[in-house]
Amino acid sequence: MMNTTHRNPFLFYLAIVGGILAVSTAAIFIRYAQREVPSLVIAAVRLTLASLVLAPLALVRHQDELRRLTRRETALGLLSGFFLALHFATWISSLEFTSVASSVVLVSTTPLWVALLSPLVLRESIQRVTFLGLALAMLGGTVVGLSETCRIESGLVCPPLEDFFQGSALWGNFLALCGAWMGAGYLLIGRRLRAKMSLIAYIFVVYGMAALVLLVIMRGAGYSPWGYAPLNYLWLLLLALVPQLLGHSTFNWALRYLPASFVAVTLLGEPIGSTVLALLILREVPSALEVIGGILILAGIYLASRDSQSE
Repeated sequence: MMNTTHRNPFLFYLAIVGGILAVSTAAIFIRYAQREVPSLVIAAVRLTLASLVLAPLALVRHQDELRRLTRRETALGLLSGFFLALHFATWISSLEFTSVASSVVLVSTTPLWVALLSPLVLRESIQRVTFLGLALAMLGGTVVGLSETCRIESGLVCPPLEDFFQGSALWGNFLALCGAWMGAGYLLIGRRLRAKMSLIAYIFVVYGMAALVLLVIMRGAGYSPWGYAPLNYLWLLLLALVPQLLGHSTFNWALRYLPASFVAVTLLGEPIGSTVLALLILREVPSALEVIGGILILAGIYLASRDSQSE
């Protein structure tokens, strides 16, 4: 890992802050586009535009690397893209049914599921602090799930148990959690594959496969990417350029210069950034339970990722 003392450390931290702000805009752009554009169309167009932007660079500068990929590496890359497609389809759909705070915080549990499945998939052991993080995050997830139907008055006031299985918020929270599971599959498959491939080649294969899967799902659901107001295409383009390419690429770039543990922790700033932007732009005020649950989940993610990423 390159030492930042040979460069201006301020520039590295500025880039990290910029990356957090970039990925935090995703939920906002999606909310604006969802006023007219179905969620599956948003997901498909987001990945398609990102892939098209990457295509010239990947096909010209990394053509030889792409040709050298083995069948196994290609299959793993395509499978990783398949999981990524389902991640975006479920998470973006969740924003139609639940709040930005609940959706983003729940989908951010992805590192916890990676830690839980790593011993089975990657043969990596889990430390005690990781189990503590998992417990904290699951408690936080329960609190977030209750936030749409319960409120804090003199104490915790909740409706009858059967009411928890009704309404759109529960479905939205479940979709966000599915997004976390799909994201975990994407990361587990890509962890070793990424070490063998350059950044551009890797994300081009994965994003391209994800775009194809999402386009098939979109058409199968009877949707079309055409016929929407021009402003909606601006939101979709910004979604592909800012959080997808600029935001996530910044974090991958930073891994060459900053400790992986630091970069992993900064990624956890996305739910906070999204919630703050939702408050400022959408006037969507998080409830007290959402704040409490979000704090528990973020604390759990931090504990769980600290050991797995601090190598």
